[in-house]
Amino acid sequence: MLSNNSHKLTEIFSFLKQVPGELLEELSAKGQFRHVAKETHLYWEGDSCSHIAFVLEGEIRVFKTSESGREITLYEIGPGETCILNASCIFSGQGYPADAVTLTDSNIFLVPAGVFQEAVNSSAVFRSFVFSLLSNRLITVFQLIEEVVFGNLEKRLLEYLEEKSEDNVLETTHQSIANNLGTSREVISRLLKDLERQGKLALARSKITLCEGR
Repeated sequence: MLSNNSHKLTEIFSFLKQVPGELLEELSAKGQFRHVAKETHLYWEGDSCSHIAFVLEGEIRVFKTSESGREITLYEIGPGETCILNASCIFSGQGYPADAVTLTDSNIFLVPAGVFQEAVNSSAVFRSFVFSLLSNRLITVFQLIEEVVFGNLEKRLLEYLEEKSEDNVLETTHQSIANNLGTSREVISRLLKDLERQGKLALARSKITLCEGR
């Protein structure tokens, strides 16, 4: 019989239904469900990683901050996902290389580092989940690096919004903007959220409002 905790996990992380029952029970017994308020710092750059967070509800933003204080989003984590930098931190024994903060009230499941390592080592299904997430995140981060290093996409994005907007308002989708600028929707969504945090625009469903004095 699976515990209630195990059922909660497998509802969101369906791959866990395929791991050995004893491993699932160990995860359930040694992990901790936790509610985290919006804008809570889960990790500061340099922190050690005693646990890894599996997101059940909510969103977590992972970002880097420059010496001048400017932030750039590396990626965001949603339900059914975990953080590859968190995993890397555990495997390498080094400090967390970025910052992680909740964008919304979130429910997470914290797995102790040792239990996570054991799960990856002993279960091919668990290992496949982690490596698949790692692959997808690497692609996202490389897209970001390409845009930052080889072209100022943020500047192009603002110019595009200014050109297409009427009275500083543009009704469109992130995918449409991405198609016009020759990049991915994920990159555009990340940049738009960064620009909103900088106070340069405001986002609503299918609508972008440019702020005065940007």
